[in-house]
Amino acid sequence: MKIKTALFAAFATASVALSGGAGAQAADLPCRTAKLIVPWGAGGGTDVIFRQFVESVNAAGAKPQLQVVNIGGQGGNKGAKEARGSKPDGCTLFAIHQSALTSFFNGRVDFTWDAFEPVALLTRTPAIIGANPDVPYNNVKELVETAKKAPGSVVAGGTLGSTSHFIFLLLEDAAGVKFKHVSYDGTRQRMTALLAKNIEIGEINLAAAKKYIQTNELKALGITTPERNPEIPEVMTLKEQGYDLIYGTDRGIVLPKGASQDVIDHYAEMFKKAAQDPKVVEAMNAKGTAVNYLGPKEYTAYFEKTFADWKRIAIEVGLYKGS
Repeated sequence: MKIKTALFAAFATASVALSGGAGAQAADLPCRTAKLIVPWGAGGGTDVIFRQFVESVNAAGAKPQLQVVNIGGQGGNKGAKEARGSKPDGCTLFAIHQSALTSFFNGRVDFTWDAFEPVALLTRTPAIIGANPDVPYNNVKELVETAKKAPGSVVAGGTLGSTSHFIFLLLEDAAGVKFKHVSYDGTRQRMTALLAKNIEIGEINLAAAKKYIQTNELKALGITTPERNPEIPEVMTLKEQGYDLIYGTDRGIVLPKGASQDVIDHYAEMFKKAAQDPKVVEAMNAKGTAVNYLGPKEYTAYFEKTFADWKRIAIEVGLYKGS
């Protein structure tokens, strides 16, 4: 069944929303330095984005100052478990994206976004369907034609249970094809596998892949934005190619369950200011990522809507392992 998945339409057009924490009083926190757990390795796309925000927050004189702590492994779930088990005292924050949903859907963890307190949605990074240069197809339409001729033969790299896996499940369902999925724990490993031609296709992003696309070391088969990206104008959107997939990795900040409202508002205000920092906006644009701030209330609504939309899709593609 072909599914139209213009996900998050109500949220994708938002830029810097004035919400949550605007009048918050400074919280009295029991630590001079709070840790932000990033559940991916240092140097990857998610890590770099959050470090840019933390740098802005700290430069603005945040109390407590923030320190990024990388806890990679298990497709982001190792860090998620650590954050979930932390005290809700404001001294531990967690960097989250939709892998918190997909890992729950496929049964890798028994908790999801509502095990945390939403603080702020920060950015969206669209997906690019990338391929090694030796494949015979040059766009998604040709990829689909190849996959239809030999079901299960096209090797797709992604972190199983994460967004880089889910995009190909959506494409499989929309196009009526099947890929062979191979798991890699993070963007850097997946990029290495593509460049080494160990896999045929994989999700890539503009920041990590632009130079390789320009030197023809990687092919960009399509991008999941409503319109073409001016940095790579030759790359067609999936919508242009007949697949209504509007998709992105949406990154934000949450706290352990039970954090008080004043602590939530304290951090929401910090990150709101960082989202308005011209240096942060410029750095994100250079990475092919849009700043898309939502405060605690709106971020909670985002999670509720996204969870419902993605659960439906996960059930329809046979990914959902819940009751």
